[in-house]
Amino acid sequence: MNDILDKPDEFCGVVGIYGTTDAAVNAYLCLHALQHRGQESAGIAASDGINVTKKLGMGLVSDIFNEQNIKDLKGHIAIGHNRYSTTGASAALNMQPIVIKHRDGILGIGHNGNLCNSVSLKRALEDRGSIFQTTTDSEVILHLIAKSLEKTIVDKIKDAARQIKGAFSLVFLTRKKLIVLRDPHGFRPLALGKLGDAFIVASETSAFDLIGATYLRDVECGEMIVFDEKGMKSYHPFEKTDPAHCIFEFVYFSRPDSQIFGEYVDKTRRKLGKNLALESDIDADIVISVPDSSNTTALGYSARSSAKYEIGLIRNHYVGRTFIKPTQAIRTSSVRLKFNTVGGVLKDRRVVIVDDSIVRGTTIKQLVQAVRLAGAKEVHVRISSPPIKNPCFYGMNFPTHEELIANNRTVQEICDYLGADSLKYLSLKGMIDAMPQEGGQKYCTACFSGKYPVEVDDLQSDS
Repeated sequence: MNDILDKPDEFCGVVGIYGTTDAAVNAYLCLHALQHRGQESAGIAASDGINVTKKLGMGLVSDIFNEQNIKDLKGHIAIGHNRYSTTGASAALNMQPIVIKHRDGILGIGHNGNLCNSVSLKRALEDRGSIFQTTTDSEVILHLIAKSLEKTIVDKIKDAARQIKGAFSLVFLTRKKLIVLRDPHGFRPLALGKLGDAFIVASETSAFDLIGATYLRDVECGEMIVFDEKGMKSYHPFEKTDPAHCIFEFVYFSRPDSQIFGEYVDKTRRKLGKNLALESDIDADIVISVPDSSNTTALGYSARSSAKYEIGLIRNHYVGRTFIKPTQAIRTSSVRLKFNTVGGVLKDRRVVIVDDSIVRGTTIKQLVQAVRLAGAKEVHVRISSPPIKNPCFYGMNFPTHEELIANNRTVQEICDYLGADSLKYLSLKGMIDAMPQEGGQKYCTACFSGKYPVEVDDLQSDS
């Protein structure tokens, strides 16, 4: 968990590039644009058609890569990965891309998501003699590929993919191919673009913007694409099923300047804010956001409210994650380090604080107190999603049921705990109504509704 902000942590970001002379450089730049999706480790693997090289490290992209080690990653193919651990420990052994040598050559993998049957698959593989070097579910995929009896690497990946269940946006690298794969439900976003004659895939289109690439379309749900000297070829190795896009990507995770699931995040967040105001507006003087993820949501709220949007909280972006410690005292002081109030804006005002979600409640409680200390007459909290009552098994690092404040408290009890004058959540219907609906889009709302699109018994029994 992101203890400073008391938010669900990002899962991972992946990028794959085929056909540029400096693929690793472009992958490096893309990882900068995807840094928000994982801040524990980063890595790049590259191939020139003969050799595969890689560079990995714990920390931020800018801490790991420099001019020299980027130059060492030669080739026209590259995959990159920013990691936040959703399965497996936060440790160097779990950094990605994972690159292995097997009987058919070299294979690298980068994974965004979480497998729901990794525990049973791993036990079965170990019974057949597999020895695991990491604690990630991504390595399970590599073992399935290595043990496949299919003839080509493309068919081996298809064979492995049909055995795994859950959320996966995958990038694979061989000496001569870039292969990408998205799960049948399309839980995690994965976009396809072009950079001149080269192809690029990335978790979010903000990565394309940084290097001047053009967005073509999303990798389809259940689609596998192979890039090699013959060009681009698409496969559909799964039976077609209903989409289950992660709705939290729009609510909180993705950058507002990205397009995911066919729509700009900023546009959808404004709709969330408008629906929130339509459901729970209150007589107030100003609306403020908890920066940065709820900025555009608060603008949407203000557009449908009589209250004016103001900047009442300033976020310090230079508080690093190295400060984070899992104690309540540190969480409290971390909030004060991370945010400061603007007294001239808040004094003697009736204030609405708009935020995207409440997990444990520790951050928003401190912010309510801080806004009161700055002189606000009233403090009302509005949340642009329903109460989070269930953990996620598809790649988000939510706490257990017991740690989620909405699991065992009523809305009024949460309001009393926060010390707010009122608290309102957006309804599940109001949240879904704000989502893009073109093309029969459907969304995973399991963390709110408890309805899991893919069975999670394997992970629940393991935990």
